[in-house]
Amino acid sequence: MDNFRRPQRAKENNEFVFGIRAVIEAVKAGRDIETIYQQRGLGGDLFLELKALLKDTLIPLNSVPIEKLNRMSQKNHQGVIAVISPITYQNIEDIIPTVFEKGEVPLILVLDSVTDVRNMGAIARTAACVGVHAIVVPLKNAAQINADAIKTSAGALFSIPICRHANLHKTCLFLQESGLQIVACTEKTSDFIYAPDYTMPTAIVMGSEDEGISNDLLRVADHLAKIPMAGKIESLNVSVAAGVILYEAVRQRTV
Repeated sequence: MDNFRRPQRAKENNEFVFGIRAVIEAVKAGRDIETIYQQRGLGGDLFLELKALLKDTLIPLNSVPIEKLNRMSQKNHQGVIAVISPITYQNIEDIIPTVFEKGEVPLILVLDSVTDVRNMGAIARTAACVGVHAIVVPLKNAAQINADAIKTSAGALFSIPICRHANLHKTCLFLQESGLQIVACTEKTSDFIYAPDYTMPTAIVMGSEDEGISNDLLRVADHLAKIPMAGKIESLNVSVAAGVILYEAVRQRTV
């Protein structure tokens, strides 16, 4: 009788959609899908319908062993799991002109290889509080926007534009061409964060705690600025450091 048992209904949570029909409907509905994993060797009319639907999209379809799918979920995935992005990534090229058109002074935050999801969430929460217009992250070596990041951000990741770009160096060059100064928050300088004039259009770059900001971004920066440290601990958590420099920008813009 087991062969005739009705399969469990595919369910959706914050990260995945399970089951072929559920994934088909998610694609048709225009959901933001990071990638789709299929069981290697999977066939059948329903799966062929999914493959035909994906031809007109940019959604990658990855063939993987069944063991990978089982590790991702113990639910009845029917050999297909879609990874859902809870946000829609945007392009910084679209945001900057809009900010200027509104008569506002752009304040952008660029995160270079910040991979911890809780740091990402905490930074987004602070950025939303101070009025940052967008956060820019790299296509690779960036924190996943998942349930933990969203929870830590207190929902701020739904309200502040997140822009994902393949090359942060080119992105910073675009920002400079658009009239923004690049301020890199780094220990590799003698200047403090109080030196730059943040009343100007500004993009602040923060790096990962272990490696800091990449040399390519340091070289393109208009200003290098460090946070004063007086204790025995030599560095701050990146989310705390982002808060310190962002509020210096706010202080200058509100005095």
